[in-house]
Amino acid sequence: MLLTNGHIATLQNDDSFGLIEGGVIAIDRAHVAWVGSAADLPDEYANHTRHDLEGRLVTPALIDCHTHVVFGGNRAAEFEQRLNGASYAEVAKAGGGIVSTVRATRAASEDALLSDALKRVDAMIAEGVTLIEVKSGYGLDHDTELKMLRVAHKIADARSIHVRASFLGAHAVPAEYAGRPDVYIDEMCIPTLRAAHAMGLVDAVDGFCEGIAFDVAQIERVFAVAVELGLPVKLHAEQLSNIGGTQLATKYAALSADHVEYATDSDAMALAKAGTVAVVLPGAFYTLRETQAPPIQSFRDHGVPMAVATDCNPGSSPLASPLLTMNMACTLFRMTPLEALLGMTAHAATALGEEKRGRITAGAHADLNIWDVAHPAELSYRIGFNPLHSRIFKGSL
Repeated sequence: MLLTNGHIATLQNDDSFGLIEGGVIAIDRAHVAWVGSAADLPDEYANHTRHDLEGRLVTPALIDCHTHVVFGGNRAAEFEQRLNGASYAEVAKAGGGIVSTVRATRAASEDALLSDALKRVDAMIAEGVTLIEVKSGYGLDHDTELKMLRVAHKIADARSIHVRASFLGAHAVPAEYAGRPDVYIDEMCIPTLRAAHAMGLVDAVDGFCEGIAFDVAQIERVFAVAVELGLPVKLHAEQLSNIGGTQLATKYAALSADHVEYATDSDAMALAKAGTVAVVLPGAFYTLRETQAPPIQSFRDHGVPMAVATDCNPGSSPLASPLLTMNMACTLFRMTPLEALLGMTAHAATALGEEKRGRITAGAHADLNIWDVAHPAELSYRIGFNPLHSRIFKGSL
């Protein structure tokens, strides 16, 4: 089909929105076959079925490259504790945080986890998301980690959305392994990773490299197995402190290093050299009332691609709005609207190893959004406003 009379933000490079006034997009078998001005439309597409966009804005569909949408329960009580002065680390050490969600997730059935996750996914779809990454990491035992990964894949069966599943067994030390993180890595995390890979449930391997979670040496043992299995890696790094996670990520040419509030200029240089995406997560920064922002200017100076994601999770970022996330990236981290949109499209795709998504160019997957706005900057500018007119998924309206 042909999408005609559109105001198209192609994002074909990182220097501009790549706007085409009165543009046309030709779609063939779920891919973009051609994009350009109406005057340049090749004759071979002239007789295709036409859909008049009436001047609306077209962008690549949004991609949420860092989510934890599969989980049990909620942590509203801990939200109140933090408002009364407790830090995220203090809550975690007192038995709350990730470990409290582990208890609820272990107790929940697969059907219940899927039902709850779909509510969050539906909110993302309503704002134009067509691809999400979903992490495990709230099971921290063999059966529940596999259960979470199965649920992640079922999301794609239940909704018109692509899903990439990441194994995050190295997320926290569960109560039964308290004080024995190395034993947990060897006895539970690595064997479960191998099992999940054998079942075809894993697209990437993640870890939480932080003082309240796992150190560099422990995460590296998990990454070594990922390499053995042919799986790409990504890492929660430098969120609350700097213990070397970003440097570890770049050593393994990770798809992404996420959070990175405490990353340094030398970390930015290493990310650029490795081709690793810096994923910024303003929802967690906002919810935890952090004051150390990611080194956005260093990332710019060194040419590090920056992705933006919701980090949707029950504790540090109970956020399921990609549009609000883009606004937060601009207001809290001083990213530009162009950077925010690239961060939720092209660079988010790169953070998932999906190079044929996130831009409107010949050969790209035809996952697109049609918006009732005049300019793409409005997507980051407005707060609590959803201008999505329609979503194209796999080339179909």
